[in-house]
Amino acid sequence: MAAYVLYGSEVSLFSGKARAYLRWRGADFEERPATRDVYQNVILPKVGWPVVPVVEMAGGDVVQDTTDIIETVEAQMPDRPRAIPDGPVQRVVSRLLDLFADEWLVIPAMHYRWNYNEDWTYGEFGRMSAPDAPPAEQYAIGKKNGERFKSAVPMLGVNEDTIPGVEAAYDAFLKDMTEHLRHHAYVLGGRASLGDFALNGPLYAHLLRDPESGRIMERLAPKVADYVRRVQSGAPGDGDLLPEDAVPTTLEPILSRQMTEQMPTLVETAALFENWAKSAGAGADVPRGFGLVEFQTGGFDGECAARSFPLWRLQAVTDAIDTMDDGAKARLAELLDRVGGSPLMEFRLPARLARRDFRLKLD
Repeated sequence: MAAYVLYGSEVSLFSGKARAYLRWRGADFEERPATRDVYQNVILPKVGWPVVPVVEMAGGDVVQDTTDIIETVEAQMPDRPRAIPDGPVQRVVSRLLDLFADEWLVIPAMHYRWNYNEDWTYGEFGRMSAPDAPPAEQYAIGKKNGERFKSAVPMLGVNEDTIPGVEAAYDAFLKDMTEHLRHHAYVLGGRASLGDFALNGPLYAHLLRDPESGRIMERLAPKVADYVRRVQSGAPGDGDLLPEDAVPTTLEPILSRQMTEQMPTLVETAALFENWAKSAGAGADVPRGFGLVEFQTGGFDGECAARSFPLWRLQAVTDAIDTMDDGAKARLAELLDRVGGSPLMEFRLPARLARRDFRLKLD
């Protein structure tokens, strides 16, 4: 039996992230599709709600969140190199890219999937769920399952008014990433690390693999498409991270967009979280959202759901900052100042979050 079993799907954004990491790490793993039987007999009994990916350990324990999966396997396979960089500034940048990829690039990923690839996606969902069913039945099953995901698109702020901004921001990201890849094979140098696996989730499973958005990436950013395929394959790279804990200057436009677009939304969400936490006790389940907040992307304004899970990713960023010595903090402060992120040096969530029983809790 393999040391790890990955329950997921090629169509799943976060399965792409976990799969790319496990391949790169050289982990002894087997991937099993998340069929109806797997949901009924494995995922729901062990996790409590329908979600992928899930990684099952040899002893039967499961890990669900992708970053938790990476951290768990890193602890069990203390090989070098590490996915999470040892350098303190590179580690914070990796956590920032994890936050950006998982919780902001999901906006164009969901837009292009459901506004460009809807029918194809229903077929993919059906083939995943019921691989032995005839195509018409697969499509019907996929449509029933997929409509739940499609319904999340407006909550991400995607509508007729904001779509031009979503597409403009994504186009700008592709241009910036292309320029970065002219100088570096991966986000932090010559080999993959956490930021690469995080980016690979939306870039592979939705934006390259889905046919219409895949054609867009191939046309606008072939270097990015090649990079996405390399990371998904688990290619080890032929170098290392930049020496002396350096961060490529070519990443700064991407980090600047994160500070300009994503961070204000997170600050507003944190304020709503603070209001909720005042009347909640320690250990309380954190709701998935706290209402609506304003957001801006690609020069267009709108409203989106104030989702709680991005705060968990943000807490990992600020925790990494808090472990830095004074010299590393000074170097990080210089970087953040250049990208418009100086407030992040002092910003902290109003209450601590924890993750237990596969759910966010008030710590």
